[in-house]
Amino acid sequence: MSVSVVNKGNLNDDQEDVLERFIEFQYAMIEKDLEKLNELLDDSYTLTHMSGKTQTKTEYIGEIMDETLNYYESIINNPIITITENKALLKADVTLDAKVYGMKGKWTLHSEQTMEKINGKWYLSQWDN
Repeated sequence: MSVSVVNKGNLNDDQEDVLERFIEFQYAMIEKDLEKLNELLDDSYTLTHMSGKTQTKTEYIGEIMDETLNYYESIINNPIITITENKALLKADVTLDAKVYGMKGKWTLHSEQTMEKINGKWYLSQWDN
């Protein structure tokens, strides 16, 4: 199980914080860490899969925990992070080694991850693939 970052470039401290939260999220997905997933994801979190299917936080975590979604490795390629006040947008190509809805493979997702800073911490609010 691993998470790696390729070509992250020069990030300032705030951008590093955003990237670190996304890395924590990737580890939590791989490790099926229910507590960490609940901590990192805002209650209004939505995930839009590459198929176009959108899930709520509860639905997404449920499918990770019941092994409908199994993640084994994540490679975050060329992250670009834009921060405006208490919102951050992380754009990256994320390559996931996974078994999703019964299909095993490696997929590179052109991802946009939105985060919000609440009480000094970044929380993931939306992931579009």
